[in-house]
Amino acid sequence: MNFKYVELFAGIGGFRAALDKLGGECVLAAEWDKFARQSYTALYGDDHLHGDVTKINGNEVPDHDVMVFGMPCQAFSVAGKRLGFDDMRGTLYFEAMRIAKAKKPKVLWMENVKGLVGHDKGRTLEVMAQAMCDLGYTIDFDVLNSKYFGVPQNRERIFLIGVRDDLIELAPWVTGRRTDVVAKGKKR
Repeated sequence: MNFKYVELFAGIGGFRAALDKLGGECVLAAEWDKFARQSYTALYGDDHLHGDVTKINGNEVPDHDVMVFGMPCQAFSVAGKRLGFDDMRGTLYFEAMRIAKAKKPKVLWMENVKGLVGHDKGRTLEVMAQAMCDLGYTIDFDVLNSKYFGVPQNRERIFLIGVRDDLIELAPWVTGRRTDVVAKGKKR
């Protein structure tokens, strides 16, 4: 499988480690943290590494099939102050949407803390989901725990996936008998 992708808020390249193994080619990565950039460069080089995502012109981003991003979680995490969009880090989601609007990749793939699902009584996730829908993406999300994927830690993360509407048939969310935070989020 060959595809091109962009990795925003790249950290040390967590998405890249997986996507390269699946045949992906990173055409742009963005990370502003000095030490994360040093680690990223040591692992992957810096051919496509940019700094602050807010300074990237969306129209100049190379064409790509998939955009992955895991913007800073402190604004939504129970370990942080949970200020959401009142924290500048919380608004970085809209930088990813700005680039998605300019480039219209086939898939948007976001990762963040589980606390995002219920943040501000679900309104934060609703705003994020609506932003993807407004750009022409059909979305779904779930919370996955790394302990079920061979990683020796208990770490729950939300994954929000948007597939461009012209590539997918619309279908309603099915939560069945689930009563967990994800089912409640989808019902909201």
